[in-house]
Amino acid sequence: MYDIGHQNICGIDEAGRGPLAGPVVVASVVLPRDSMIEGVNDSKKISEKKRERVFEEIIKNAVSYGTGIIDESKIDEINILQATKLGLTISLKELNIKPDVILVDALQGIDTLGIPYKSIIKGDAASYSIAAASIIAKVTRDRIMLGYDKLYPEYGFAKHKGYGTAEHIAAIKKYGLCPIHRLSFTKNFR
Repeated sequence: MYDIGHQNICGIDEAGRGPLAGPVVVASVVLPRDSMIEGVNDSKKISEKKRERVFEEIIKNAVSYGTGIIDESKIDEINILQATKLGLTISLKELNIKPDVILVDALQGIDTLGIPYKSIIKGDAASYSIAAASIIAKVTRDRIMLGYDKLYPEYGFAKHKGYGTAEHIAAIKKYGLCPIHRLSFTKNFR
């Protein structure tokens, strides 16, 4: 993208489309043109400890970044795809510069505030900018879920981050749903 004159390239990715509980988090990040932060990769392919370290480097080096956090009640109201798209627009509004172009992981039909975008399938593995955004989104969401673990320790959110693991499903069956469960995702457990 730099080779065709773009200076400020924004990568966008999300974390939390599939869990039974908690928000979906969308991150936008613009990195310097010469950025080469060691360890930037698809957030699912690096350890939690490494993600935390790389997250701090991304934040420190970013030209600008933003997050859009959409909670479970809004997800239930408008569905997860629309919630993800809303989070994307919110994350763009948080940027303090206007990108020349946006690279996004596999989303189409999005409100990019008039900024041209390119949707890339498996973008978090193919694009440095999208991979950086995936790390911001994942670490931000994981930190939110660690906070929820303190409020609702019986569910084990610190361990599974709200995903539908056997442990999480067993906790739902034992304790019922808590306020951060997505009702539209947990119909089979009510």
